[in-house]
Order: sequence, then C-alpha cells, then structure tokens
Amino acid sequence: MPRDFAPPKIDPTAPARIGARRRGMTVGQAIVTCGLIGAFTASAIRAPAASFAILLFALQTGFLILAAWRIYLITGSGYRPSDEVLDLEASDRLPRYTILAALHDEAEVVGQLIERLAEIDYPPDRIEAFLLLEAHDLETLDAAQAVERPDWLKIMVVPPGRPLTKPRALNHGLAHATGDLLVIYDAEDDPDPFQLREAAARFAADKTEAYACLQSPLRIRRRSDRRASPFLDRQFAVEYAALFEVKLPAMARLGLPFPLGGTSNHFRVGPLREVGGWDAWNVTEDADLGFELWRRGWRLGVLSRPTYETPPGDLDNWLPQRVRWLKGYMQTWGVHTRDLRTLGLRGMFAMSMTIGAGLVSAAAQAVALAWVLAWVLVSVTAGLPPAPPLFSMSVLVLALAAAWLQCAIGAYRGRVPYGPWDMIAAPAYWSLLTLAFAHALWRLIREPFAWDKTRHHRDEDAQPAVIV
Repeated sequence: MPRDFAPPKIDPTAPARIGARRRGMTVGQAIVTCGLIGAFTASAIRAPAASFAILLFALQTGFLILAAWRIYLITGSGYRPSDEVLDLEASDRLPRYTILAALHDEAEVVGQLIERLAEIDYPPDRIEAFLLLEAHDLETLDAAQAVERPDWLKIMVVPPGRPLTKPRALNHGLAHATGDLLVIYDAEDDPDPFQLREAAARFAADKTEAYACLQSPLRIRRRSDRRASPFLDRQFAVEYAALFEVKLPAMARLGLPFPLGGTSNHFRVGPLREVGGWDAWNVTEDADLGFELWRRGWRLGVLSRPTYETPPGDLDNWLPQRVRWLKGYMQTWGVHTRDLRTLGLRGMFAMSMTIGAGLVSAAAQAVALAWVLAWVLVSVTAGLPPAPPLFSMSVLVLALAAAWLQCAIGAYRGRVPYGPWDMIAAPAYWSLLTLAFAHALWRLIREPFAWDKTRHHRDEDAQPAVIV
C-alpha cells in the first residue's frame, strides 16, 4: 500500500452489494466455466490419455505452487510486534468500543460468555456490548437474563426475519453500535482481557488509517468433557495454529487480503458500515468481508493477544461446521469472481491461494491418499517392489513436507502439542475434508443459505492453552 494512502470516501448513494444472495452465474462466469468444461470434454473424447496426463500435470503444478507458497509464508511470518511499543494503559485516550456477540440456541454457554466478557480490561464508560438474541430463542433469552451482567452489557433481541443467520444478527447490532471500534465474539470465546486495549493502540498507531480490521489469533484448547475427540481435537488445534500463527501474520505483513476468522475481528466502524456490514446470505460472512474490505481500498492486520476456543468435538459436530465453511468458501469464490476489476491481481492471487487452494485441496486430499494406498496395495499384491512415478511422488512429498512444517511452526507458536504421531495421522484428517467438500457442494445446490449451527457446551475445566 503506498505511503500516501487515503481511506476511500463513503458514497451514501452507492447500491448495496448483492453478495451471495444471487445464486446464478454472471455472463462472464458462465462463459469461462462452460468454456473450460467444453474444452476438457472435447479433448477427453478425442485423446483421453493425453487429457488425463494434462489434468494430472496441472494438479501437480498447483500443489507445487501451494507448497512453495507455504514455505514462503513460513519465512515471512515472523512474530507479531511486541506490546512494548504500545501504550496499553492510556485509558484517557481510548476510543469508544462496541462488542457484538450473536447467539442462537446457546442457553448452556451464555452465562459463561457473560462471565468472560465481564473480565475484559477496558474503561466501563467507553465500552458497550450487545448479546444479539433471536426473538424466538426464549431459552437463551431466559438464561441470559438470569445472569448478572455489567451495566455496559445489554441484551438486544433481533427482530424476526430471513435469513436466520449470524451475519444478519450482526448487521442489526451494527446499526445500533455507537463505538468508534467494534469487535465480534462467538458464544464459546474466551478473549484475552487486554485484547481491546491492544487493538485500540494498534489502530491509533496506524497514522495513515489504512487498516479497517485487525484479526486476533484463535487458539484451541482441549475439551474437558465426554464430547472430546482426541484425534479430531488435536488436528483441529494444529490446523488453527498453522492458519493464525503463520499464514495470516505473513499475509498481513505482505499487505495481502485474507479471509477473516469468524470471531475476534476488530473493526473501525466507519469502513465496516461503508461496505454494508456482513453479507447476511453468506454462511462464511467473515471470509467474504475480508475481500470486500480489500476491494474498497482497506487493509487487514493481525494482533498478538489471542482468543481461546474449544474444538467442535466428535465427527457429528466437526463435519457440519466444516461443511458450512467449505460451502461458504464456494459462495465467496462465486461472489468475488463476478468482477475482478476492483479485486486486482494481488487480491485475486491472495484469494486463489486461500479460498481457491482451500477448496481444491479439500476436494483432492482423499483422492491423493487413495492413489497412494492403491499403488502400495497393487505393488504388494503383485509381489513387485514399489516403483512410483518419480515426479508424482516428489510433488506429494514436497507438499506434505511444506504442510507439516507450517503446522509444526504454528503449533510451536500457539503452544499446541504436535508430535510424530500427529504428523502421521494428519493425512487421514485432511482426507475427511473431501467428505466435507462433497457434502458442501451438494448443500450449496440444494440449501445454499442453510446455516449448519455448531453446538457449543460449557467449558468447565478448560486448560489455558494446550491440548493433551
């Protein structure tokens, strides 16, 4: 971003973005899609062997590029700036802050969330918080009203309407926000008490006012109940560590956009209102918003003080969450490829290496693992020594090594255990993404706006940072 960066002016007459609510393709998207499918189909009919070889080479090249990108991010991620350069105690200069937490069917954890929000260290006269509850969710409403709350923490009922999604509730809260800065939290979150102070200080240190959003790292800690799933929980924690401790800090340092996490996003309220808030029809409204802010000329950054969360638990909870994420990635890709002019080359590259690579990897993981297992089984059955294609195996090994290295460094920074057995088990976890991808594609066609709610449970004996 140039040094003379100036935030774009807000145009009150600009039409609201259509976003994910529009399901069909644009003319340009239809031409490109049909052209690619038609060209591949024609070539497959005329020269099936050559077409398969070209497709395989294209996938291998893509994995090589992704591996190189991961290594580049590792070298450029570094550590976040120290809080020593920030004046976190300057209470007399802190801006007004709004906290939004959209809850639905969260009667079990709403009391826990209120307790954690009450521990936030920020001047009470400069903070407001809204628990956004749906009008029909009487159980959560009753549970919230039964808990003692700070004077600055209010319950706000979202009027009935469609779609019944988190971003719609957040937009209602945004309309009533009076803060200069705003942060969103989820029902299961446990934010660092000084997180708001750090965000306020970093926004104040941004003399060009180029940053619209600062993302706090999300760190996963072990569950303490019978819903724990050691395999999924450990892999989920490492996956988050690679994303929030390595990938996003590096992309922020490079000045590239990235899909925001679903919580602990700290915004300047002005830019957030300028883009129209969150897309109520996108089930990963956070990923969409990161690129929408970039389109309007804003930048994204990261913070150092984390928010702790618990993993979703067993497969019954993990799979719907991952299906929603991948379905939302598909929606976000479709929305932001309608018009590439304001996205730009750097924005398109960043989206391809995050949203696009995430979708392709999810679709290919189980297929790649099945190919390796089939090759081994055929060789063993035939009594022949393994003789894999050298280039194919080289690509696979390099891709695995880059992924393992990114996970290992992220786990070290996030204080998450990651040993040899976790590395060996990782391909099995990644292969589950293919199941989620197939389900997400089907759901995108049949129920594009259905919100697969993740069930949260009270965390009685949470450990501060590690999974065991």
